[in-house]
Amino acid sequence: MVWGSIRFRQRKTLRPQVPDAVRVYAIGDVHGRRDLLDRLLLDIDADLARRPIAQPVVVLLGDYIDRGPDSASVIERLIACRGGYELVCLKGNHESLLLQFLDDPRHLAAWVRFGGLNTLLSYGLGQSLNKWTGKNSELIAEEFSRALPQSHRLFLSGLSSSFACGDYFFVHAGVRAGVPLDQQSEHDLLWIREDFLLHEDFFEKIVVHGHTPVAEPQVMPNRINIDTGAYATGRLTCLVLEGERCQFLHEIASEASS
Repeated sequence: MVWGSIRFRQRKTLRPQVPDAVRVYAIGDVHGRRDLLDRLLLDIDADLARRPIAQPVVVLLGDYIDRGPDSASVIERLIACRGGYELVCLKGNHESLLLQFLDDPRHLAAWVRFGGLNTLLSYGLGQSLNKWTGKNSELIAEEFSRALPQSHRLFLSGLSSSFACGDYFFVHAGVRAGVPLDQQSEHDLLWIREDFLLHEDFFEKIVVHGHTPVAEPQVMPNRINIDTGAYATGRLTCLVLEGERCQFLHEIASEASS
């Protein structure tokens, strides 16, 4: 698909684009699926080998942890990533919950409701979790703090909340209408849903986001949702932006093989 096929009403830039010599690969919510992430990064490497470009950028939209089985391994993979591209890792609401738990163990119950047990298990806390009563969260926090490698802690605490490139704004959940993009609250960037999804007018830039799982990627005039529920569906989506072109990596790979 290319933006020329979408009618943009009275947008100043009729065909949104990224700068010359830049190609952006945007990846949706991973949620502990190291297997899918590995496969997708290999596909990106293969695409770059077929179609080299001066400034490739890989942007991940957050939610690397929880729900899926290999959260710790996903973080390790991203830290070790040495591809021939700039890597931008954004913060998701699930990373925010983990950090809140490290700061205050009373947040454990809230994190567990969002799939945090799977992350704790991936760091080897199985035996301690068997003893968790809901009232001894401090003990779980202490053991998790010991189990969490310093490199993982630094990675998680250093995540950005947003990234802009050309006419696109990359964020985990979305933005609040009427608020300039450079003044958005982190809570909205990580958690907003209906107020953003139901907004039909334009934002300053096209918002590329995840956070809300959909059966198929949603390409709207003002936003693109690429969270296809990888942990449950086995589908991790990658959007590719270059010049005025807006495609999906699996489409490009299919064209190359045909």
